[in-house]
Amino acid sequence: MANIKSAKKRILVSQKKHDRNKSIKSSVKTAIRKVEAAVAANDKAAAEEALLAATSTIDKAATKGVYHKNNAARKVSRLAKAVNGMA
Repeated sequence: MANIKSAKKRILVSQKKHDRNKSIKSSVKTAIRKVEAAVAANDKAAAEEALLAATSTIDKAATKGVYHKNNAARKVSRLAKAVNGMA
């Protein structure tokens, strides 16, 4: 356990950041799963609606620095490709 005041503060701050980032990553994964489930169910309307929500969630995560912008762009691109590829 840390004895120095600044080290104690760093522990608290890094734990807060860890919890925040974990929550954001979890919401991104959930949004992606919703899109993939709609695509698997062959429900075009639900897939497009879920894609819109997922895109927003992923972009917010990239803005907050949880994901790199290229990583976020790749995720959105793959989801859009899956939705647009539906018959």
